[in-house]
Amino acid sequence: MTHLQTPQERRALGRARRKQLARQEHSQWKPESRRRGPVELLQESMRGRIPQLVTLKYERMLESPFGYFRGAVPVMAADLGTLPNTGIVNQICGDAHVRNLGAYAAPDGRLVFDINDFDETIAGPFEWDLKRLSTSLVLCGSALAAKKSACQAAVLAFIERYKRFVDTFARMPVTEIARYQVHRLQRISPVSKALLKAERSTPLHSLERLTEPAKTPNSKRIFKDQKPLLTRVTAAQRRAVLSSLVEYNQTLQPERRHFLAQYNPIDVAFKVVGTGSVGLRDYVIYFEGNGPGDPLFLQIKEQPGSAYAPYVNVDSLASHQGQRVVNGQRALQFQSDPFLGWTTIANRQYQVRQLNDHKGSIEIEDLAGDGLFEYAEMCGELLARGHARSGDACVLAGYIGNGEKFCEALVRFAEAYAEQTEKDWEELKIARKPPAKKPATGNSSKAPVKKAGKSGNVVGPREITATILPS
Repeated sequence: MTHLQTPQERRALGRARRKQLARQEHSQWKPESRRRGPVELLQESMRGRIPQLVTLKYERMLESPFGYFRGAVPVMAADLGTLPNTGIVNQICGDAHVRNLGAYAAPDGRLVFDINDFDETIAGPFEWDLKRLSTSLVLCGSALAAKKSACQAAVLAFIERYKRFVDTFARMPVTEIARYQVHRLQRISPVSKALLKAERSTPLHSLERLTEPAKTPNSKRIFKDQKPLLTRVTAAQRRAVLSSLVEYNQTLQPERRHFLAQYNPIDVAFKVVGTGSVGLRDYVIYFEGNGPGDPLFLQIKEQPGSAYAPYVNVDSLASHQGQRVVNGQRALQFQSDPFLGWTTIANRQYQVRQLNDHKGSIEIEDLAGDGLFEYAEMCGELLARGHARSGDACVLAGYIGNGEKFCEALVRFAEAYAEQTEKDWEELKIARKPPAKKPATGNSSKAPVKKAGKSGNVVGPREITATILPS
């Protein structure tokens, strides 16, 4: 019979990992250890994306160092892969940053606040999540013109709260960890604002915002054309997207299949979302249930694979990337979207979820003043809960211990990597700067120029839709 290790033995395993990587060594960041430059890594990550939307992704990244950070997961993943790690493998979010926590509706209808973006989720060293979220706090503070001491205090508050709650979870019955809830959400100003946004973000609100009455008599509503951000698809693309619901249906629990069967698909569109996901294929389906006042919107989002995959044990890699995201989300979240699932379209793998169902996110401006510190503490508690649900809190607590070495090291790392991020952003700005135009010579005729859309992209909608579903 297999020996089941005691909590004390598991804590001892965590303490033993300090020999592999001492806690104070988490402060390390050595730019010279980079094997490849950030611009090269970003260019490589664009392969397979819709070429006409790559410019839009770069535009969003160039808006600010934090915008760059959001879209540069492949760069940080490569950088973390060059550093020594604890070897304590946990399911990680992979893209933990201040704007990837948010409010959404739980299956029972209550609004909850939790980690809410899992495109990069994978089994990897637990500290990678901490280093990414810590860095985002520094960059966010910089965007708010906060003092260096305020940024340091926010990171320290985040790690201290994580440490405290990991230790708390290590002492709890396992079933209590599974149902542990955070009860102070309304008292934290930034979270309260996100919950208010989520309360207003109903399916009927999405219906009004995303659709319009069709121009033919007695027709249903259809998606608006808001090119290039929202584009109705061709008939062939519509058939391919709706056909993918057959595979998706099998990934749902039986009672949820029953609920979905009562909704009739009305229209399909292509949607541009986020910063890191721009250029990937993303579809939305508008369904109608018990009449026009019962809309349902499903998002079918392409998942090409985690940016961390090259730097982790190959045994942990999933065969279907949509399933990887769904399993990671269910492992880390307290409650998840009841319509989470996955499917395949034209040999590309997708995650399926509800679109904007009572979702509300944090804006950087919400974190001004005391908001950054308060929010950092909440992030620590929520990430500790996610890691305890999907890993072993006893091992984590054993490694981190009760002292300040780990916390102080993470503060130093966050400051150093935030500074590196700002340098990388400047490098990308130089790389993306258009070349100086040569003076015109002779009487060469000029080619007609396409009119730019709202995003600044000179892309016609037909060019986008033509590349969505490659044969």
